[in-house]
Amino acid sequence: MTVNEALPTRTDWTLRGGTPAAPSTGRLRPLGLREVTLRPGFWQRRQETNRAASLAHIEHWLERAGWLPNFDAAVEGRLPGARRGREFSDSEIYKLLEAMAWEYGRAGDPELGARYRAIVRRVAAAQEPDGYLNTHFGRPGQQPRYSDLEWGHELYCFGHLIQAGVAAARAYGPDDDLARVAIRAADHVCDTFGPDGIPSVCGHPVIEPALAELYRVTGNRRYLDQARLFVERRGHQVLDDIEFGRAYFQDDVPVREAGVLRGHAVRANYLATGAVDVAVETGDTDLLEAVARQWSTAVARRTYITGGVGSRHQDEAYGDDFVLPADRAYSETCASVGSVMLSWRLLLAAGDPRYADLIERTLFNVIATSPADDGARFFYTNTLHQRVPGTEPPADAIVPRAASSLRAPWFAVSCCPTNLARTFAGLGAYLATTDEDGVQIHQYAAASLETTLPGGRAVALEIDTDYPADGRIAVRVVRAPETPWTLSLRVPQWADGATVEDGGGKRGVPAGTVQIRRRFAPGEVVVLDLPVRPRVTVPNPRIDAVRGCVAVERGPEVLCAESVDLPDGLGVDALRLDLSAPPVERDGEVVATFRRLPAENAGWPYGVSTPSTEDEVLEVPLRPYHRWARRGPSTMRVWLPVNGD
Repeated sequence: MTVNEALPTRTDWTLRGGTPAAPSTGRLRPLGLREVTLRPGFWQRRQETNRAASLAHIEHWLERAGWLPNFDAAVEGRLPGARRGREFSDSEIYKLLEAMAWEYGRAGDPELGARYRAIVRRVAAAQEPDGYLNTHFGRPGQQPRYSDLEWGHELYCFGHLIQAGVAAARAYGPDDDLARVAIRAADHVCDTFGPDGIPSVCGHPVIEPALAELYRVTGNRRYLDQARLFVERRGHQVLDDIEFGRAYFQDDVPVREAGVLRGHAVRANYLATGAVDVAVETGDTDLLEAVARQWSTAVARRTYITGGVGSRHQDEAYGDDFVLPADRAYSETCASVGSVMLSWRLLLAAGDPRYADLIERTLFNVIATSPADDGARFFYTNTLHQRVPGTEPPADAIVPRAASSLRAPWFAVSCCPTNLARTFAGLGAYLATTDEDGVQIHQYAAASLETTLPGGRAVALEIDTDYPADGRIAVRVVRAPETPWTLSLRVPQWADGATVEDGGGKRGVPAGTVQIRRRFAPGEVVVLDLPVRPRVTVPNPRIDAVRGCVAVERGPEVLCAESVDLPDGLGVDALRLDLSAPPVERDGEVVATFRRLPAENAGWPYGVSTPSTEDEVLEVPLRPYHRWARRGPSTMRVWLPVNGD
């Protein structure tokens, strides 16, 4: 790794809208939210829906469910009787505030800023003189502070508060009221859990990356040291054992010794994210390599084709190697938010395009799948196989988190809507980076990019694309230094046959990164063409649950079959894909040939395999997985059984 000499000051970050992660060292340097502007296209539509609809929807439900009024009740002495929500409900207010801060940093909306400040005032009023802030613990009639580190989520709530404070400091400035609340809370955590304090950790990580990021904002080494202490304590059995085992909260094996991400998937990704932050800031290459190893193994053995993680419902956990059942996929939306956070930090540290490949897969096939088109309903879990049509949850009711098979407006545990909100608000930060020599584009969307390379060299680019509908990405140079610099473009692993055109003709480029170093003149265009034609993907044969099946992908999108595209209410489980006629693209749709299984009325579901070529043949459109369940209840499957198996 090399130190980036052009890292911004706190004031500079504020001028540029802030950024979710700002390591002081690493291979790549992140951009601010005002340096990258999404223009009309796939991701801009989702970011705008988040701004215009989701933030207000979440704010409404936090008020209606009583989770935000908990802070008022704390100030007015009405707790515990007046408290509503789970023990961790405070964290949802903090994630909303983080989303609002990033959105303000990106666009500077004064009306949004006023709503943000009104909520901050209510939160700040409930903070106690020593910095402690939690509406579920510590008052008469409530459990004592830190009496339930396994399940209480106190430090988890502090982590999200501090992350919101970091966003506030970068978007509004370091003197923002929420930033000051976060700093007082962080000081309390360090006083209470420092080397001479409580020698334990929280059952749900997230305090670790929060403290590391606060160190990056303030320069106060105390916060980084505490983050490192939490990371090093983990895995030494400092928490009580539980029915799921200590691996559930990653307290079974020290972080440095673990070989794979395991246990509760959200917890695992948040802890690994914090470990990367600590490793980067302390120069701990062994710790960084340990997390990179865990990421690689989890991607190779424990990750769904969508990029989703978590195959076990009872403990929301990573399953064992190659245990990836499609119909029992938990694939929690929050776990994918954590996956993006982790992969982004590894990308900044090492520059390896594999990390950006997983970010792309996860963004298109989990993050884009969860919210409804109106931004007011969400998936908590993301199954890959729906056997029976779902039911539409009522618009005015809180539903159990995974009980609904269609998107719901609010959950008893509504961590996913708020996590999506902060992700969409900060989405522009994940598109591109810089280093000492140039600009790297990692994710493809219509966008404008304007930044400054070391030495004051200004670069402005316009990215024109209809990706992923079309694989043509045109990068036009608007402003550039008069000296040579390098434009780097990621070529995804799936893009066999990709080409780049740079004024001197078109040439093929392999998967990885294509680098173009020269002096660019304003008006020049570099065109990357990615082949987004449909392709058939086979699973690793060790994945028992989908043996004999294939999936169809197109570009970064995983496709699925959905019963609303079938005649007479036919379910997708009655079909077998016929690969003698490969999927083709026709009139903007991917169409596949299926054979319909004959009706079966036998009294015993086993016998001799007798595949028939006389079965009814159907041509069925395959839709992007992120579009499923947007046309009403349906059955759906990603992994398609092949005719004859």
